[in-house]
Amino acid sequence: MIIWVFWNISFQIWYQYMQPLDDFYYFAKVIEYEGYAKAARALSIPKSRLSRHVAALEARLGVRLVNRSTRRFVVTEVGQEVHKHALAMLTEADAAVEAVEFARAEPRGIIKASCPISLAQGAMAQYLPEFLARYPKIRLMLHATNRRVDVLNEGFDVALRVRTVPTGEDGLVMRTFGSSSNFLVAAPEYLAANGRPEQPDQVAKHATLSFDSDSDRHTWELFDAEGKSARIEHTPRLVCHDFIVMRTAVLAGLGIALLPESVIRADLESGKLEQVLPAWTLPLGVFHLVFPTRRGLLPSVRAFIDFLAERMPRLL
Repeated sequence: MIIWVFWNISFQIWYQYMQPLDDFYYFAKVIEYEGYAKAARALSIPKSRLSRHVAALEARLGVRLVNRSTRRFVVTEVGQEVHKHALAMLTEADAAVEAVEFARAEPRGIIKASCPISLAQGAMAQYLPEFLARYPKIRLMLHATNRRVDVLNEGFDVALRVRTVPTGEDGLVMRTFGSSSNFLVAAPEYLAANGRPEQPDQVAKHATLSFDSDSDRHTWELFDAEGKSARIEHTPRLVCHDFIVMRTAVLAGLGIALLPESVIRADLESGKLEQVLPAWTLPLGVFHLVFPTRRGLLPSVRAFIDFLAERMPRLL
């Protein structure tokens, strides 16, 4: 019977959750101070006011919470259980207020972020002055590296990444900004001297430049309009973990390279570079960032993520 009453009380508390919490608050204070008189003195309010709140709560719930007389003040078994729920509700209400105040606080403090080198030298260099001007109390520690950092163990707040197949990382939240294209490109002078490949298997006979990978084998996978795939295994003349160095090398006519559109867009438009095998496409790179958690996110980190979500899609 008591278990059913407890469940019923919990349901009624949930059902009336949107009601003012005053009754629960004053009831909790009466229990804390073990009586109306002590609670009234501690809160500097009339004892009759406390009595009205507790009586109103009992009427709403339809049960007796305390047995009171001129000499005794006893909390009923149901009242003890309601008291536990009341404390929990009041704790959550305080947490909600703190969350709002925290969100309204001016973003400040240090943000530790990781970003690929080419992105740092391009878009981030372009957009960060605006961000730092908007939030003058934020200090940004930007680590420009093509290494995949360990966000949790290395203490990063956010890490920007571009991956053709983003891999899940335990404990991290991912926010996607869009996708970016990758092109096989070469200098027109190189293609004029060495010929323009017409089929994927012809690329392996050319000089190539490759972004450093975890494998000793260098492979590009292309797709035609019908979805047919072709794998190109090649032995690059230059292997480098930096797109800017790769771009400089391909502009110098050292061979064919696979580069992100964001790195060589202006070179394609100006004719300094030419797309190789334009009828074949490569997997899109998913532009995203990862961060440890949404809960308890600092205002500074939230502001940084929202700013990037506003600006980065323009890059794509």
